Amino acid sequence: MQIVEKIPEAIALRQELRDTVGFVPTMGYLHEGHLSLVKQARMDNSTVIVSIYVNPTQFGPREDFGAYPRKLDRDLKLLNKEGVDIVLVPSDDEMYPPGFSSWINVEKLTERLEGAARPGHFRGVATVVAKLFNIVQPSRAYFGQKDAQQIMVIKRMVADLNMDVEIVVVPTVRETDGLAMSSRNIYLSPEERRAATILFKALSLAQQLWKSGDKDADELRKRMTSLIQKEPLAQIDYVSIAGAETLEELNLIDCPALASLAVRIGKTRLIDNMPLG
Repeated sequence: MQIVEKIPEAIALRQELRDTVGFVPTMGYLHEGHLSLVKQARMDNSTVIVSIYVNPTQFGPREDFGAYPRKLDRDLKLLNKEGVDIVLVPSDDEMYPPGFSSWINVEKLTERLEGAARPGHFRGVATVVAKLFNIVQPSRAYFGQKDAQQIMVIKRMVADLNMDVEIVVVPTVRETDGLAMSSRNIYLSPEERRAATILFKALSLAQQLWKSGDKDADELRKRMTSLIQKEPLAQIDYVSIAGAETLEELNLIDCPALASLAVRIGKTRLIDNMPLG
């Protein structure tokens, strides 16, 4: 496994590769969710490249960039065990050198949900992913369903800018009690960790109601909200039942939909989602 810190070296290595390249962009502090992406990339491609980079431009001024968990040695051991070929570990100066002033804005999709709650977040995401795609030139790039809106933004960017990469979506990996795996789960105290299961319970309720024939999106949102409010440690940022293609809130679920939410458990902000149809 080769560890690369400089972008010119990564580009040179990529130019030597002739067969398919699978790429998994991460911010590190890897868990089984990340590794499920790596495993799928390993199955699908001749070469697997993983990036580890905590991207400062997708964090707001009062968010957890400084506290975001980092453990590079541990991550490298996990990736080596999975048979990863190249790990790109760039510095901020490599990714955003002095004078950097080019940004990618994907409109409409970024105006809702996470985009509304975290202004500027998706500008940072789209820009760093575009840079990484340009460096790695992957055949396929792998993302987890937990970040559903991010996937939609990246797919839109790839289509609009004619990027030659296939976006592969891998199902969310969950703990045994349903909590979606996330690097931020480490922030939770034991009591908060117990409370955090309310996200999955609310999504499961929405899915159960939908499967039983309830197509009233407002009713699903109300039932989810009521359930979450019964958990004293939970504070709702948003609860959404939206069209799976547009993320526009629905009145009637008459098309593929996405139930999604963002909830603060103590000081930790967690997101999750579940497709309906």
